[in-house]
Amino acid sequence: MINIVITGCSSGIGLETALYLKERMVKVYPTARKLEDVAKLKELGFEDAQYLDVCDYQSIQDVIAYVLEKDGKIDVWFNNAGYGQIGALEDIETDLVRKQFETNVFGLHEATREVLKVMREQGYGKIIQHSSVLGIVALPFRGVYNASKYAIEGLTDTLRLELVGTDIYPVLLNTGPVASKFRKNAIATLDAIDYTQSNYKEYYERAKSGNAKKVPFSLPASSVAEVVHKIILTDKPKPRYYITKATYILGFAKRILSSAWLDKVLLKV
Repeated sequence: MINIVITGCSSGIGLETALYLKERMVKVYPTARKLEDVAKLKELGFEDAQYLDVCDYQSIQDVIAYVLEKDGKIDVWFNNAGYGQIGALEDIETDLVRKQFETNVFGLHEATREVLKVMREQGYGKIIQHSSVLGIVALPFRGVYNASKYAIEGLTDTLRLELVGTDIYPVLLNTGPVASKFRKNAIATLDAIDYTQSNYKEYYERAKSGNAKKVPFSLPASSVAEVVHKIILTDKPKPRYYITKATYILGFAKRILSSAWLDKVLLKV
């Protein structure tokens, strides 16, 4: 049976992907960074749910050791854990940038390095990296999150080149707007910003009130789960997979428009 380790399964895409794959005879090792969420996963029938905080490097090693003890292999690793710090760049202190990168980039990189040791030894594997449409284009007030996803793109594109000739496949998911707690959690990150004197105070107040722009082309979290399942069943997966119409539209616009015209489009999103 094919197995997969998924980080960030407390809710949303991680949880939905775990449930979707479980129903399709994939052995899932879901992980979460809060022990209460690990307990909830066990209640849902995931006996092998484990604690994993990507900022706690020992927990990454512990999960890998656990899976190897149970199965002797890791077929697929899905780096899904992450969050989005929002706010204007001039208002975000450097410590918040560092915190964003600790989870979205450094934790992902550490997990990738550790699981690569296993996949090198067994001679095969797939590493799915959860990027975003914001790893392709930038949006105002998403700069720190944008930067983290651009970094994931660079790391994964390079890793793919370095693994040519092996049966280990790094795969990027460029997910657009998906129904989850991601936006709610992102808005909560505004609490870390003192925007009382900000030039963008009106934006912050609107965002916190829930009156921000509605996001078009949103899909359920299961749309990501379907793509992950497709990757699992594919011998040689594509380097990247677009998810939602927004990703296709903006990805196309990035290729054909000048920067000036693309900026005009992005300011209307």
